[in-house]
Amino acid sequence: MQSSLAQRCLAEFLGTFGLLIAVAGAAVFTLNIPGVDATTRLLMIALSIGFGVAALVWAFGDVSGGHFNPAITVGAWLAGRISARDVLPYVLSQLAGAVVAVAVIAGVAHGSNTLWAAATGRSVAFASQGYAGNGSPYTVALGSVFLLEVVMTFLLVTVVLLATRSDGSTQNLAAAGVGLTLTMIHLVSLAIDGTSVNPARSFGPAIMAAFFPADRWAITQDWLFWVAPILGGILAALVERALRPRA
Repeated sequence: MQSSLAQRCLAEFLGTFGLLIAVAGAAVFTLNIPGVDATTRLLMIALSIGFGVAALVWAFGDVSGGHFNPAITVGAWLAGRISARDVLPYVLSQLAGAVVAVAVIAGVAHGSNTLWAAATGRSVAFASQGYAGNGSPYTVALGSVFLLEVVMTFLLVTVVLLATRSDGSTQNLAAAGVGLTLTMIHLVSLAIDGTSVNPARSFGPAIMAAFFPADRWAITQDWLFWVAPILGGILAALVERALRPRA
């Protein structure tokens, strides 16, 4: 029996909350740890999000599908996995979960002057994404970041849609596949733009960063981390339809 819309939205809220705790927590709390270099920190963040999302999809997948990402929700809708009337409630639940999670991360960071300075620093801004020097260690230009986000989100949503086919043989391993894909994505793109592939993942930190004048760049650049991932999700849905078995 299918869960009610309220139950599915609660699952999306909790799953996205957990996702942001995993990625924003790792990004903020690993700063300035003695003996932790940039390479180790990158691995810690990538593994945190990969393992975290795998566990969350296992926990909530049977309730809501385990999207935790508006790009996945849009892709699932276009692939015929959910109805159009579910899209907005799912997305609003995901955004709420992301904002609450980043507020928790900010609350913990506020207990330490060192952590708070790191969290509110211009290059971090509560683990926000950006381009042209804002949240981009290599000062990568807008167009390059846009291309990267489209491609990486396309790969993520394609894995999600193909691994969760009702007629497929990989459903039991879908959570692991999603977690491994996110680990790969973060290993590749963290140094480019901080890695989004998820509008909710970028929206939560950007909202918190908007309260701090030096960090308001995050909310002004947040549009890219909506448009590019959604476009990637749309392309993934088209590919999933093209790869469906023909009767």
